[in-house]
Amino acid sequence: MNVYVMHFNEVDRTNLPEVGGKGANLGEMVKTGFPVPPGFCITTSAYCDFIAASNEMDKFFDLLDQLKLDQPDEIGRLGKLIRDHLLTIPISQTIKFSILDAWKIVGEEKAYAVRSSATTEDLPTASFAGQQETYLNVKGMNQLLQAVRKCWSSLFTDRAIIYRIKNGFGHRSVYLSIVVQQMIFPEVSGLMFTVDPVTGHRNTISIDASFGLGEALVSGIVSADSYQVRENQIVKKQIAEKKKAVYPVTEGGTVTRELAPEFQNKQALSDDKILELAQLGQRIEKHYCSEQDIEWCLAGNKFYILQSRPITTLYPIPKVHDNKLHVFLSIAHLQMMTDAMKPMGISVFWEIFPFGKNSVPFPNSVIVEAGGRLFYDVTPLLYSKALRRYFIWRIAIVDELMRDALTKIVSSEIFQQEAKANKDTTRQVFKLFKPILPLYLKGIPIIVNNLFFLDPSGIIERATAPPEEIINKHRHSIMQASGIERIKRVQESMGKLLQELIGSMMYVPLPFIVLPIASRLTRLWLDENLDVDTLNKSLPGNVTGEMGLMIGDLADTARKYPEVVDYLEKSEDSTFYQDTYYQDTFYQGLSKVKGGDIFGTELERFMELYGMRCPGEIDISNVRWWEAPTLLVPSIINHIKSNAPGEHRNRFRQGRKEAQEVVQKLMESISNTPAGSLKARLMSRLLSIYRNSTGLREFPKYVIVRFFDIYRQAILAEALALHRRGILEKEEDVFYLYLDELVALLENHFSEDLTRLIDSRKKACEQYQKMTPPRVMTSEGEVITGVRIDIEAPKGALIGTPVSSGVAEGYVKVILRPEAAKLKKGDILVAPFTDPGWTPLFYSVEALVVEVGGMMTHGSVIAREYGIPAVVGIENATKLLKDGQYVRVNGTRGFVQILK
Repeated sequence: MNVYVMHFNEVDRTNLPEVGGKGANLGEMVKTGFPVPPGFCITTSAYCDFIAASNEMDKFFDLLDQLKLDQPDEIGRLGKLIRDHLLTIPISQTIKFSILDAWKIVGEEKAYAVRSSATTEDLPTASFAGQQETYLNVKGMNQLLQAVRKCWSSLFTDRAIIYRIKNGFGHRSVYLSIVVQQMIFPEVSGLMFTVDPVTGHRNTISIDASFGLGEALVSGIVSADSYQVRENQIVKKQIAEKKKAVYPVTEGGTVTRELAPEFQNKQALSDDKILELAQLGQRIEKHYCSEQDIEWCLAGNKFYILQSRPITTLYPIPKVHDNKLHVFLSIAHLQMMTDAMKPMGISVFWEIFPFGKNSVPFPNSVIVEAGGRLFYDVTPLLYSKALRRYFIWRIAIVDELMRDALTKIVSSEIFQQEAKANKDTTRQVFKLFKPILPLYLKGIPIIVNNLFFLDPSGIIERATAPPEEIINKHRHSIMQASGIERIKRVQESMGKLLQELIGSMMYVPLPFIVLPIASRLTRLWLDENLDVDTLNKSLPGNVTGEMGLMIGDLADTARKYPEVVDYLEKSEDSTFYQDTYYQDTFYQGLSKVKGGDIFGTELERFMELYGMRCPGEIDISNVRWWEAPTLLVPSIINHIKSNAPGEHRNRFRQGRKEAQEVVQKLMESISNTPAGSLKARLMSRLLSIYRNSTGLREFPKYVIVRFFDIYRQAILAEALALHRRGILEKEEDVFYLYLDELVALLENHFSEDLTRLIDSRKKACEQYQKMTPPRVMTSEGEVITGVRIDIEAPKGALIGTPVSSGVAEGYVKVILRPEAAKLKKGDILVAPFTDPGWTPLFYSVEALVVEVGGMMTHGSVIAREYGIPAVVGIENATKLLKDGQYVRVNGTRGFVQILK
């Protein structure tokens, strides 16, 4: 026989399937001795049997399973149908008597709060807070049974349905328990977070308090006092004007009343009660071993806990090995890829970049991981005033919001105290960068020779030729081995990668050296500004720009053959790309249509040069273009629809011509000044160096991604062998291991339950993917948010960083994944980030708006080269801007204005 009721003292966290998250937490706290008002739980068995009494629910569940997030009207209509239906179903006598027996034990003369408690509610990964209904001051048998029925039906409110769809919970798999808890009629009530819910600061307890029932605060009827406690000290008190409060009424239910004038500006909780409540919150957090969101009330000088749930929205903190304050900078934002990375991708970074290592192997104290993203621990760089000033200035080039956030941190009192206690930073910084100092010393002659002695026209050849031999050498060494020897060679290659590529990397600083000189000389000699925007157009040697041109060529070839275009449009939506060998099927089908062999030959040539790229290419686990050609197809189709034949090449030639004309005009003007011939030769060399080196900024990453492709092939080859031996369920599961774990697995030294480990990491990655990584955070969990306030913009405009000049108007197209892009001529591309995998879309848009980035990040450089306006660094742009909005993008001043 099913158990329909369990009292709080019969429940703990092991009973979550029977009483849901809220009920399990309350029972757990009662058993631990926390002050919880008495009550009982109506179990999920009662809900299931209640639902089973309906002949309609199977049909309703089938309809719910078909709903999508973009169908609000259908969700609302179906939800109301289900709720109305459930209110007509009688509660069985067995369930009814079980509820009433428990009610009599707790006290039938008492008033109760009746709340939902879903099996997916108040979990460490999903709170479901506020998704179902709460009924207060419920009195008597009839009110109780009616509140229970309404609670069950509230599982199908619009917001509850949407929440389940969004978070991937099946409608049939979520069961509802109901908490029936004795009402407390408090003088004061409110919420307490054992962490600052705004900044994430883990050592700050945040309390909201108001008079009367807490329902007024939760529902937003009144403003509440706000208090913050840190280290048993009240560090903030904000007394609100509290005009209203919610009170119970005699016959049941609640009413909102005006507060007496003497209470409206009175501090709701005294200082000693604030500290007492904070200590209670710390005890609850310690018991659950996680930060808590707590509802509390104060009655007769005693605190009661009404419920406590884990806070699921906090971004994880990188691990540190001391109690000092650390400052972390997001590598995800610096690399223009804010998606969560799998463990293998993270370990590749640890292997390649030696910052903070005494040797190539683990551990790495500077590059740390949290929430599936990597962060730099930049604390030592910030302790020194000189290093701090230079470092923050350099960061501003990449991301101005990061610059503002770092400025806030270093000016804070707590950081200033830490800096005074860590004055000797030179040794720390030297230790961090010791592994790479020899590499930079080795590269200095390259910079000097190219600045002063060598012909600038040969810069591109000198930078790009040597890596080809290096790549071939490493590929041969890795691919001729197998088993553990192959993976060890992969590790060895990663450890040597920066050393091998330092020659090509040292060409990247050249434009940063010559441009300030050329700009200053132009102002000095001609009293005018250098036209840098035009100089950046159609740069030679930019592998990402050349890749975009080649995609335009592919589009022009395809448009000659309608059957090829038709084939591409049909294959565009294919999901077979998850099969690593799908490219064979794609080319076989292509060869059967007219013109397919010609297009296929050109596509294969493209794949030889750029097939190792893809969106999010810094994560080795992401599928490459050559493995899944359909990932590239939307870019080709967009180009066909948005550009005339040859338009991309004509635009490139026009940009190059405009740049040449700027240089020629500048040389003529300088030649007419005193000693003009000598000045012109100097300026000509500077600008030639600039034009021939600026495009090389993309080259080192291109080479690294080519190495990533070699490593990926090697790792997947060993994963295939492990799969055939039955050790891995799927080849792709290898990416949920760290590289040293793969080594241990191949050496038969892996001791953990592999299947359970991979499953847990898959779930963690799914959870991390839903999180937004902060640009800057501290070891106390505090997220520091930068703000742009120095830009003049129309009221209501979205402010960002101007990175490519010009003004454009068009319709917003929000693109979260480039392989799903469907663009029209004149669209404004709005994206979370862009890396080289997004470049093919740039020819099809009027302007670019990106959430992350700065002057020298990928999207900015390509936008300037293509001559399209761009604004970056607009937080939440993909949420604030909607498809179809007509906007003006001002890439000169740095804002986006929504127009009618």
